[in-house]
Amino acid sequence: MRILVTGATGLLGNTIVRELAEQSYTPIALVRQTPDPEVFEGIKTESGSVETVHAEFTPAEQHDDGSLEKSSAGYLEQVIESCDAVIHCAAMIHLGWQKMDESMRVNRDGTRRIANACLKYQKKLLFIGTVNSIALGSPNTEADENTPLGHAGGQIPCAYVASKKAALAEVERAVASGLNATVLHPGFMLGPWDWKPSSGRMLLELGKGWKAVAPRGGCSVCDSRDVAKGVVAAIDYRCEPGRQFILAGHNWTYRQLWTEMAKRMGSRPPVQTLGPGVEYLAGAVGDLWTKISGRETDVNSAQVAMSGQFHWYDSGRAIRELNYNIRDADETLDTAAQWIRDRFVLSPTADNR
Repeated sequence: MRILVTGATGLLGNTIVRELAEQSYTPIALVRQTPDPEVFEGIKTESGSVETVHAEFTPAEQHDDGSLEKSSAGYLEQVIESCDAVIHCAAMIHLGWQKMDESMRVNRDGTRRIANACLKYQKKLLFIGTVNSIALGSPNTEADENTPLGHAGGQIPCAYVASKKAALAEVERAVASGLNATVLHPGFMLGPWDWKPSSGRMLLELGKGWKAVAPRGGCSVCDSRDVAKGVVAAIDYRCEPGRQFILAGHNWTYRQLWTEMAKRMGSRPPVQTLGPGVEYLAGAVGDLWTKISGRETDVNSAQVAMSGQFHWYDSGRAIRELNYNIRDADETLDTAAQWIRDRFVLSPTADNR
């Protein structure tokens, strides 16, 4: 089976390409530009190496002068028609209030284009959502696929959350019209092949120096290799169209996660968590800087508020139906930290005392 993978150079997409090849599928990697050779190095397929196709899955962008950039919609449809299924991993991640239009164009409108093409050619779509687009957990509860969206105050409607919710709505609309789709919501993923890095940035930052204070919320730590296996298992799994699965993991506080990360990166662990008052102040200062500079940084009120929430989840449905496995967290952290240490150079002057 030929499986098209969007976002094939990202952490999850690249891991899925490797898992597909391991299970004798033929992965077709959709890329916007030619990646570094190492990104697909060592992946063996029936044809020898990973086939890449260059196409833009988002709609053409209108420029200030009213002109449109070149669109590859026709070619994208041809590629989808030539495949047996599509795994849509690609997404824009911006945890802030700015870049809403760009996030909507990539996440919502790009998903609409892919879903419509899959519907047109009757191809199964495996849509990679996010736990940030469904219900929120709490310090005392783990959310699952049936938890009401407003639980624990609901998600922060930043650019990423709002656009991924809109993307999910596009998939549900297409399902209502006859699309065969399965939705998979990963938790906070760590693992090897994090080329950018994405979530590995947290390890990298902790390795640069001591972070005395950790966010007060929590996340569900999972291994990108386990998530990839769960996604691939969904290709042939028969269920009602539109069925959703949470692929999460160990529900930890950020202080616990940062402590474990710091140990592996040679840093001191945090000694306390951020209080609500300081949290609010940090977000306000970040937003003020955005207004002054015109550029939104990682420290903004949306991102800070999200770090104070508990993104804790129950993956029971995926465990029962997709044989999803959650490996020991130590193995995940060891592998992810080793990847970051091997690939990225940390300053020898970092204050890790």
